[in-house]
Amino acid sequence: MSSRLVWLALLAVVVAFASPNTQAADDAIGPPPVVAPFKKLDTVCVNDWWNREASPIIDVKVPRDQVVAFGVYTVSEGTLKLTAQLYPLYPNESRTVRLELDRGNGWEQVAEAPVHDLGWSAHFRVDDWDESQAVAYRLSHGEKASFTGLVRANPVDQREIKVAVLSCNSNRDRGMRPNFVRNLKHQDPDLLFFAGDQSYDHREHTAAWLKFGLQFRDVLRDRPCVTIPDDHDIGQPNLWGENGKVSTLSGASDGGYTYHPEYVKMVERCQTWHLPDPVDPAPIEQGIGVYFTRLHYAGLDFAILEDRKFKSGPAGKIPQQGPRPDHITTPDYDPSSLDVAGLKLLGDRQLKFLEEWATDRTPGEQKVVLSQTVFCGGPHLHGSKNNRLYCDLDSNGWPQTGRNAAVRLIGKSGAVHLAGDQHIAMLLEYGADEYRDGGWAFASPAIVNTIYGRWWAPVDGQPGGNPDVDSPLELTGDYLDGFGNKITMHAYANAEPGDRAEGYGLVRFDKQASTATFECWPREADVTKPDAEQFKGWPRTVELQKPGS
Repeated sequence: MSSRLVWLALLAVVVAFASPNTQAADDAIGPPPVVAPFKKLDTVCVNDWWNREASPIIDVKVPRDQVVAFGVYTVSEGTLKLTAQLYPLYPNESRTVRLELDRGNGWEQVAEAPVHDLGWSAHFRVDDWDESQAVAYRLSHGEKASFTGLVRANPVDQREIKVAVLSCNSNRDRGMRPNFVRNLKHQDPDLLFFAGDQSYDHREHTAAWLKFGLQFRDVLRDRPCVTIPDDHDIGQPNLWGENGKVSTLSGASDGGYTYHPEYVKMVERCQTWHLPDPVDPAPIEQGIGVYFTRLHYAGLDFAILEDRKFKSGPAGKIPQQGPRPDHITTPDYDPSSLDVAGLKLLGDRQLKFLEEWATDRTPGEQKVVLSQTVFCGGPHLHGSKNNRLYCDLDSNGWPQTGRNAAVRLIGKSGAVHLAGDQHIAMLLEYGADEYRDGGWAFASPAIVNTIYGRWWAPVDGQPGGNPDVDSPLELTGDYLDGFGNKITMHAYANAEPGDRAEGYGLVRFDKQASTATFECWPREADVTKPDAEQFKGWPRTVELQKPGS
């Protein structure tokens, strides 16, 4: 059957099955709908999606004046990049989204963009953007559907810049996120950073991404936001990307990607297209793209990394010393046996970028690294308090040679590292050659921490060297992690009975004083009230290396 006949058959199905309140009002006939090149993936939103039963993730059969779900954007060096996220469209609906701006004289259309049938996103780039002005935007589809927001003026002259850090949005709680939205709107961060696992529905990214957008769109709409996918977003329990190879083992511990490359590319398109252009755009194996890049905003210089895209998988490369290739549970293991020659962490291309970024110092600009997870093996107990892992090779403490190379560059740059993934909030300093020579790192708590709790619990239960004498926490100071890496723990938020230690982070950069104040807020805190309390051990203000020095 020809593609035209297939399209007409699908259109007939739409007419037969679409109810009057959801069928397209737009009479335009677009191109034949794209048939997904993968099977049993994204089924809520591909092919004849309208014939599917309602999904527990989200109802995608919305009224047609609501098909523009949300928008997400960044501005850097005079370029606005903005993604419009739509609900699935019927075959007879327009595949075009319009970008309109209001600079004080009413709405003016400035661009149109096609909609991708895989992922239902549309993308806009506006160069020569005047960052000194706040501009309202509207994303419009058809005659009635729209989403409005604000491209903020760049607060480059503002003394304090606030960055919110969030990660791990578990599907065990499919409700909205009113506490987070209320708090963030009140604290009014200048930049949002979602460090990964925005989706936990491995095979249904688009539906879960739409759900994430509905949960957070009232803070996404009017400030720049960095979103980067992690392992769960692309449908894997862990990810060692190994330059894009195909994984063949359950759990993907041999390295590479489990699912079809077009599914991975769809996830990355929806979550990262709005970031500044990648600094080295050559794709990896299977045609999967890259997004590691640099973002200049508000007097901060961000390096956005892909921790796991080039990282080696452990299976078959190191001695297995536990029930899984990536878990070391044998107490008498030798950490040096894990650091096999030739293993990669960030990979040569990202290390080259990080080195160039670290040495390109602009006076007055504080450097910040954004990535999925921290460069050490942090928590000791995983999943339950009975499960002690001496090493978790999913962490960026491994391989040690690659970890130390990255940490040295972070320390050289004077950067602060912000990340997520660990399901436990941590504030620490890296050490490569000496303790505390590798910069500060902050891992946000999980938004929802129902699946895989973690705890900071050194085996001897004792403080490390040079502990923080003024801290209410007992287990601070200099430690070696399970890989033998030097770390200094300053604050952590372990789950307690009745408290899963869920929440988010907020970092206040004082550019004049060259300090950073790390805040860590429980999910149930109400920051609009004067008696709101952070997790024990926070806030913490630290001195940073003078920018440009």
